[in-house]
Amino acid sequence: MSPSTFDRVYDELRARWPESTEERDVATPYGPTRVHVHGAPDGSPLLLLPGGSATGLVWFANAPALGERYRVHAVDLMGDAGRTERRGAPLRNADDLMAWLDALLDGLGLDRTHLCGHSYGAWVAARYAAHAPSRVDRLALVDPTQVFAGFSPRYLLRALPTLIRPSEARTRAFLAWETAGTQPDETWQRLYALASTVPGRKPVTGTRPRAADLAMPVLVLLAEGSRTHDSAAVAERARRMLPHAEVALLPGTTHHSLPLAAPKEFDERLMAFLDGTAGSPGRRSAPPS
Repeated sequence: MSPSTFDRVYDELRARWPESTEERDVATPYGPTRVHVHGAPDGSPLLLLPGGSATGLVWFANAPALGERYRVHAVDLMGDAGRTERRGAPLRNADDLMAWLDALLDGLGLDRTHLCGHSYGAWVAARYAAHAPSRVDRLALVDPTQVFAGFSPRYLLRALPTLIRPSEARTRAFLAWETAGTQPDETWQRLYALASTVPGRKPVTGTRPRAADLAMPVLVLLAEGSRTHDSAAVAERARRMLPHAEVALLPGTTHHSLPLAAPKEFDERLMAFLDGTAGSPGRRSAPPS
């Protein structure tokens, strides 16, 4: 598909955000970064980092509730599909990615922020929290990949065709397999599938963050039906590595259906944690009522 098709679907999903949402292109040494900003101007800042190919627009179902309490900043990741442009200094490694986020927070005027990331965005968030702990109030990791465990071999095998010969059809088939039974938003599914065909996508990866560097309050919210990894095993590993963290499984969700699936339950979990009203750290949290 041509980039214009991606742009058209991107605009369709952007229209699902609240009317008061602002679009900001924040200058950084690595290129301008698109940020979707919504919520009360005096609300506590909350930076949202999406999973790979998801774009910052993926949080559209969560933005209305989160925006009632926080100043939401949803980011199109540098090096990935979206309206963030990769130009200027080369983005070669995780250190460059951390410097990009430093510059982004500076450009947004955020000395400190709550930080929430999903999937690849959770890895970026965890690495940044370890890099700049003084700038992160609370850290939420949503079905994180490459933080507590690697990918399931079955998941990698299923994903392989989308990596070797990416196409909208192959990505849609892979997404249908992973999200079976959850029915994520159709417009977002198409945008995600088209993202795999966008030229120049090259997300930066690196080593896992050190758990000892994550001293701030941490929420690890896992998709109970994730096919990316064994969520129960990841939960136990997270509890061992971060005994001060709150770790919970969200029923009725899979890896790629988050954060769209069960938005009310997801938002309640996240806001209770950010407000400091969640359950005791490290416990096996019960599903929300």
